[in-house]
Amino acid sequence: MRHQKNKLTLDRASAPRKALMRGLAESLILFEKITTTKAKGRATRSQVERYITKAKQNTLAARRHLLSKLPAKNVVKKLLEVLGPRYAERKGGYTRVTLLNHRVGDGAEEVLVELI
Repeated sequence: MRHQKNKLTLDRASAPRKALMRGLAESLILFEKITTTKAKGRATRSQVERYITKAKQNTLAARRHLLSKLPAKNVVKKLLEVLGPRYAERKGGYTRVTLLNHRVGDGAEEVLVELI
């Protein structure tokens, strides 16, 4: 039984799920908005908010932690130099999830995830 198991598995094994989340997070950080399904958007939102909170510190330890989670150096650079200072005064809630239409092919709910 799965009582009190709250991890979003997204119907994937561990490694493909981590790769998917890393790719979605990198796209959201670079382009500042993505369109995806509702479950993936909610999972991406929580990860990106943690990354932005860590980037607000702008220390060497924060940079190394972000590089261990996001191997693309241009993404970490944008987090530390652009997004960290932008949200320096904000306590949280850096992203917005807006419900869009259902996808034509399979009827999945689509959302727009964007940085505020």
